Amino acid sequence: MSFQQPSPPPHPGPQGPLSPSATAGPAKPDRGGRRWLKYGAVALVSLFIGVGIGNSGNAADSGKKATESEAGPRPTVTVTETAEATAEPAPTATETVTAKPKKSKAPGPAASFSGEGEYLVGDDIAAGTYKTAGPDGGFGCYWERAKDASGEFGSIIANNNLDGPGRVTLNKGEYFKTNRCQEWKRAG
Repeated sequence: MSFQQPSPPPHPGPQGPLSPSATAGPAKPDRGGRRWLKYGAVALVSLFIGVGIGNSGNAADSGKKATESEAGPRPTVTVTETAEATAEPAPTATETVTAKPKKSKAPGPAASFSGEGEYLVGDDIAAGTYKTAGPDGGFGCYWERAKDASGEFGSIIANNNLDGPGRVTLNKGEYFKTNRCQEWKRAG
């Protein structure tokens, strides 16, 4: 009996397994590589020609066609330009109104006055008896009756420092000076 050695298995190639007869002969140049190069070049040139034809139309028409051919909505870009405006001054309207004077009491001396100041009795304030609630703060309320407005010690008729409520009777022609007191009101 004679044994033969088994033949080696076929080697896989780019197109699948090769038959034993294909590996036995001399290698022929593969023309498939050239064919791919030729078809690739033709496809690339066709692509450039197609893009050129597509872009040669009116830009507004191409944008319109592209929008119509797409299925979904596209975002819209809006550019807003602010123009500077010069404002003209508005016309001025003037209305003249004549005020009617309010009816008031006959002019004369006041029946109440502030706790700060110097007053002429009969001119600034009316003669009579006045009362105050006391000091307007923590330092006490000072009042003074005087013959004149000189401020000298000899012109003082009467004076007092109050820590609480107080009263004073004023005569026409006297000067009344008050400091740090609450409002004085006529009592009678």
